[in-house]
Amino acid sequence: QLQASGGGLVQAGGSLRLSCTASTSDFSLYSMGWYRRAPGKQRELIAMSVGGGTTNYGDSIKAHFTISRDNAKNTVYLQMNNLIPEDTAVYYCYSRRAFKTYWGQGTQVTVSS
Repeated sequence: QLQASGGGLVQAGGSLRLSCTASTSDFSLYSMGWYRRAPGKQRELIAMSVGGGTTNYGDSIKAHFTISRDNAKNTVYLQMNNLIPEDTAVYYCYSRRAFKTYWGQGTQVTVSS
């Protein structure tokens, strides 16, 4: 089970940090990541983090997004800085291991101009 939090309404140029906590005993073995779906658009990969610390970002993601994880807290984070209205979307965290993917409930991020 994944519990995401941290979304909300922010003005352009502001920052948010999303958190996603997993209920599992072997969190470090999971790849964790974030997708988003903006209104009228397809789902878009933002970033992923494998257990060993390697991170990857979606091709269209700007440099102002940073993924990190704390294996001791079973939590993955997405730090979002310098937000723009085009970042408005529902953000979903996921976990993946052994070809199985689990999804969080989504958290809304709205950036006002």
